[in-house]
Amino acid sequence: MNRDLYESPLNTRYASKEMSYLFSDNKKFTTWRKLWIALAESEKELGLNITDEQINEMKSNIDNIDYELAAKKEKEFRHDVMAHVHAFGTICPKAMPIIHLGATSCFVGDNTDVIIMREALILTKKKLINLINVLSEFCLKYKDIPTLGFTHFQPAQLTTVGKRASLWLQDLYMDYEQLEFCLSNIKLRGTKGTTGTQASYMNLFDNDSEKVKKLDKIVAKKLGFEESFYLTGQTYSRKLDSIVANMLSGIAQSLHKATNDIRILQSLKEIEEPFEKSQIGSSAMAYKRNPMRSERIASLARFIISNTSNMANTASVQWLERTLDDSANRRLSIPQGFLACDAILGIAINIFNGMVVNEKVIEKHVLEELPFMATENVIMECVKKGGNRQELHEEIRELSMLSGEQVKKFGKQNDLIERMANSNIISLSVEEINNVINPKKFVGRAPEQVTDFYYDIIKPLLEENKNMLGINVELNV
Repeated sequence: MNRDLYESPLNTRYASKEMSYLFSDNKKFTTWRKLWIALAESEKELGLNITDEQINEMKSNIDNIDYELAAKKEKEFRHDVMAHVHAFGTICPKAMPIIHLGATSCFVGDNTDVIIMREALILTKKKLINLINVLSEFCLKYKDIPTLGFTHFQPAQLTTVGKRASLWLQDLYMDYEQLEFCLSNIKLRGTKGTTGTQASYMNLFDNDSEKVKKLDKIVAKKLGFEESFYLTGQTYSRKLDSIVANMLSGIAQSLHKATNDIRILQSLKEIEEPFEKSQIGSSAMAYKRNPMRSERIASLARFIISNTSNMANTASVQWLERTLDDSANRRLSIPQGFLACDAILGIAINIFNGMVVNEKVIEKHVLEELPFMATENVIMECVKKGGNRQELHEEIRELSMLSGEQVKKFGKQNDLIERMANSNIISLSVEEINNVINPKKFVGRAPEQVTDFYYDIIKPLLEENKNMLGINVELNV
């Protein structure tokens, strides 16, 4: 690390080495060379005067990149692709005449972007699958634990810890569907020529349209793609970048919402993200346990969400067959979007691998509120014993007001159960009332909803992607 220069914290603090490598110079420029080789091989197969010796010379020098020479040439030419054509040709003198034959700069630039984007999507999918797996285990483990539901952050009907988490899980499943859409629809730019008309290749192949069409397909196959875009200008449509950015934003939205919930619940002391033995929560307040992992996800997630405007604006302002006002922006927005998303997925896996659920605190909060919520059930039970519904309603209303006053004004425990048991109108004992308001009776189908969702949707997804399961996540900070 050069301490005199700015370095992106996405590399130094947050993202994985695997994702960082995908956007490295070595990955980019070795991919350029693989593209030039695939082009030469395909042109040779279709009859152009290219020799095996030339192709083998290029293959043997894929990783032999003289970055100093490339930088010198780029300063001279003000053109990065031609700088690397010359750098490659210098160490491949026999192949020099046919490197980049018939191609425009976007042949290496755009096709490399698509190749790297697809690999980044696959790595993102792997992280997302592992997060879905870890979170689904959490949902199943805590599917039966009643907890206060909240609407408007006011106590509402009960749900369960696992059911609440399954809402986060369902959001991530929706993101998985969008990611699969991106993977199944990503296409290579292919060999389309300077303005997308393939005119240069028509010239090379003496206006043999079928050979030019085959060239596009052969190059795509050699690079692992079933097809390339039917139509391009000089570049592939930047709508692809926007679609991918929106998918990454979806993951960020899901994890931002989930970690906002975690931060609220940690403040209530109901659940806690992992906190290591020597971890410091505050430089001043030694007792603190801050949800810094969740906060980090929220912070990076906002960056990812905001990044979608870069892609959308770039897609919308391209002039005719192309302008170059996309280039500098995309050098930032595409890598950083993936690096940030990689980071939040890794942090989320870490959180759910070590999430602490404080069941006694949750139970305490439930019992503080449930007697008020369960009064209708108490009324119905008393009516079964011959009570008058209207008298019971008025009695419980008055007792609830008195008990609520004790809680709000004096900070005392909710004593509504005892008040009802001592009432002459309510013919139930403390034991009978507790049986009526057993929290498990107030969660509806929440536990079944969790298991149904898991076995119907999540388990098949995990089985389909079982080869991706089992990654270790280590946080740098």
